[in-house]
Amino acid sequence: MLKFVKHHMESITGIEIYPIISLLIFFCFFVILFYWVFTAKKEYITSVSKLPLDNQNDTLL
Repeated sequence: MLKFVKHHMESITGIEIYPIISLLIFFCFFVILFYWVFTAKKEYITSVSKLPLDNQNDTLL
C-alpha cells in the first residue's frame, strides 16, 4: 500500500515544499501561542479559570 502512495507522491512536481510549509505553520502557531501564554494578564487567566465553577450563569431547563 505504501509503495502505491509513494509512487504517486513522487510523480507530483513541487510536492517537497508542502512538508516544509506545514512545519512552518505548526512552528509559528506554537510560538505565537507560547508568547500569548506568557504575556496574558493574570486577572484574565484567573477569571477564565473560574468560569467552569461559576454557577450564576447556569440556567435549568
